[in-house]
Amino acid sequence: MSLTLIQQLQQALGQDLPRFLPELILCGGIVLLLLMRLFNAFNALHLGWIALAITLSALGVAVNQWFDDGQHDAHQDLFSGMLVYDSLTIFLRLFLLTFTALVIGLSLLTGIPDREDSADFNCLLLGATLGMAIMASANHLLMVFIGVEMASLPSYALAGFLKGKRQGSEASLKYVVYGGGASGIMLYGISLLAGKFGTGYLPAVAAGYVTAMPVPGGGVPMDPILGLGTLFLLVGICFKLAAVPFHFWCPDVFEGAAAEVAGFLSVASKGAALALLARVVLVFGGMDTAAGGSNFNWMGVARILVPVLALLAAITATFGNLAAYLQTNMKRLLAYSTIAHAGYMMMGLATLTREGAGSVLFYLIVYMLMNLGAFASVAFIRNQIGTEDLSGYGGLMRRSPVLAVSLGIFLLSLLGIPPLAGFAAKYQIFSALYDAGRFYDGAGESGLSITMYLLLVIGGLNTVISAVYYIKVLKVVALDAPPEEVEGITPTPLFVPGSSLAYAGLLAASIVVVFILWGPLAQAGDRGVHRFNPFPHEKARVASISGAGGQER
Repeated sequence: MSLTLIQQLQQALGQDLPRFLPELILCGGIVLLLLMRLFNAFNALHLGWIALAITLSALGVAVNQWFDDGQHDAHQDLFSGMLVYDSLTIFLRLFLLTFTALVIGLSLLTGIPDREDSADFNCLLLGATLGMAIMASANHLLMVFIGVEMASLPSYALAGFLKGKRQGSEASLKYVVYGGGASGIMLYGISLLAGKFGTGYLPAVAAGYVTAMPVPGGGVPMDPILGLGTLFLLVGICFKLAAVPFHFWCPDVFEGAAAEVAGFLSVASKGAALALLARVVLVFGGMDTAAGGSNFNWMGVARILVPVLALLAAITATFGNLAAYLQTNMKRLLAYSTIAHAGYMMMGLATLTREGAGSVLFYLIVYMLMNLGAFASVAFIRNQIGTEDLSGYGGLMRRSPVLAVSLGIFLLSLLGIPPLAGFAAKYQIFSALYDAGRFYDGAGESGLSITMYLLLVIGGLNTVISAVYYIKVLKVVALDAPPEEVEGITPTPLFVPGSSLAYAGLLAASIVVVFILWGPLAQAGDRGVHRFNPFPHEKARVASISGAGGQER
């Protein structure tokens, strides 16, 4: 009997491990970097190059998986259902590994970390990426928690990585305190949900979730355990997303951390948190084919999830844009911009449609390019002028035209001005909101339809509001005099290395190219969520009407 179980385990591992290969490469890379740290022979080598090679190797495997399985909507539970391998998993692997490679390249250009600390820094970077990849593929409530913690713990250390910088140490401590509180709340919510349904397997939880949802007009209130469990789970995810009111850590951590680390946290943690939120929403919203069944109450779930997500998205986007007005430190300004963009992306998930989820994946690609470019520009300018305060950016157009133009492209793309990719990303989100409004109106859910249209208006108004602080930065860069000139000293040009200018220029050019050719990337985003049902609520309505012997009007 035991021999049979061992054989079954070996067979299962033989099928699962190849699907988990990119994460295994990261694990092996972390061990390799730690071992190399022990030998003096490697002290003369900057281990960032080794970390870059490891990341590109994992990325190559993920690319091969995308073309082999992602294009065919492969779906397989891994490790007894703890993780899931599907097109969404592969898409997020590609996103995270590409972004990590770009961040490692940025750190090599800026010199942070130095050669001595390169092994420690890159171990933390790869460890955080590994945790985020697990977040994106979690298929069990326990793995949701483990993934969040694996991503969070290295991030705490990265935030305070700069030695002797008091502000960085304070930022790291705040991050740990807030993160520990959010993790405890999320774990309590997970225990409530697992105890309620007797399992942590997400499709099974979703099936029980739908069954337990109160029927509209039935007079039965929602189970408080179900409500609290869902709320506490969302608290943990929204903390990683820096959604209001769980954003407290973001501005202080970004200001205290190095610009390279802040850029990594601003994109990677948002991408992983959005992937996790998308999977939870798609599964709980009845869109996962693995959680389907004959008992449909998907619209009951939508009546709860849509208003909650819409409210969080609206408050997050509005607060982020308004709070960015008075910021004079570029990293704090970009931190509040990050919060606002998290709100925009949550708007796509609030639709509870496959189109909305696909638009979020496209937005993530564009956001990676423009936000990383903005933080990279801040890092390059910091190395030249020694400050990250906006007052030091005066006359940048005259002192380094290439860097100034690149920074302008990144900020205008974040604003959403055509012909830049940021416009395409916001168009996708707003289009999904409009289509969802029409869908819910046709389904007889006027309240949800109005919610979608209101969210669309709020998104448009926030885009207009955000123009103030983005254009403020451009005004300082292009029109203000350099600080030296104000003091009567002749300003000198900034001697930015050619490799740094090429890095910023390539990211800026890619933003224009993505706008021109946004179709293939939009299709890739749609492919990432293709296995999920497009409109489960519509299917539920048709099924219930047909079952009652009625005829749809």
